[in-house]
Amino acid sequence: MLSRVAESVYWMNRYLERAENVARFVDVNHNLSLDLGRGVREQWEPLVYTTGDQEVFQEHYGHASQRNVINFLTFDLKNPNSVLSCLKSARENARTVRDIISSGVWEEINKFYLYVKNASHDARVLEEPHDFYNQVKRSSHLILGLTHATISRDEAWYFAQIGRLLERADKTSRILDVKYYILLPSAADVGTPLDTIQWAALLKSAGALEMYRKSRGRITPRDVVDFLLLDGEFPRAIRYCLAQAESSLRAILGTAHSMFRNEAERRIGQLRAELDYAQIDDIINSGLHEYLDGFQTRVNAIGGALSDTFFEIRPVGANGQHAGQFQ
Repeated sequence: MLSRVAESVYWMNRYLERAENVARFVDVNHNLSLDLGRGVREQWEPLVYTTGDQEVFQEHYGHASQRNVINFLTFDLKNPNSVLSCLKSARENARTVRDIISSGVWEEINKFYLYVKNASHDARVLEEPHDFYNQVKRSSHLILGLTHATISRDEAWYFAQIGRLLERADKTSRILDVKYYILLPSAADVGTPLDTIQWAALLKSAGALEMYRKSRGRITPRDVVDFLLLDGEFPRAIRYCLAQAESSLRAILGTAHSMFRNEAERRIGQLRAELDYAQIDDIINSGLHEYLDGFQTRVNAIGGALSDTFFEIRPVGANGQHAGQFQ
């Protein structure tokens, strides 16, 4: 398989997953602000921290109001991680591999991008975004379903899997990080109904509330962190994502279990093994923020190793130029 094709498929799926995740947690935060009422201060700035784009936001907006944050994270093309920017990049990458993906996947990506682009001209979306974000999630799920139903399980499909799963693991870690250190107003609120509502909102952001209740029952911070970080069966849990991404990489190379042939396999195998044997109390006691920060750095390193190993020729980027993609 050409390195250009592998990288385009990989990044097409990372961008699609990123767009869905941004829509998911902005929608949950909007609903949470409505449920809490006027007596509780709205929390919009942590969403910008979640994507790691606070410097760009401060440069162009300053005040983290609902309208500013929603516009920045959803429609602003100056933000490379906005929903519209991600879909523009996903569409450009898809266009370069139209002979690799199915016509159904290409058509839905094209429709998805045009829907969000047209919505960027509708001021009502910034005030009442719930229906819009629901459509974004449905479109992403439709493309994921078409990918599973209409694309052969060859190298392209495995690179698509790796891109989507690494992006999902990274975003789940960022959602956890923001809640643990920023969203909670003070230590006095730990264990209060407000605390429980916010942890439930966090689970909703990851699409995990129902599966969490089925698995763990009552909502506690320790169990929520354990579920999203170390669960081996939930498809948005970090450990599950790493294990499946590692399996896809091994399928491409044909490497036997417990062995590695390159730096990408070594890094992802080492991180997955550490998660297999990790204890949630050890992670929390040593500092969850520090752990998640280190995890995100290591996921970026895996992405860098994948690029060094497989992607030598750069595909078309978000600005229509040959350029590297955004981690």
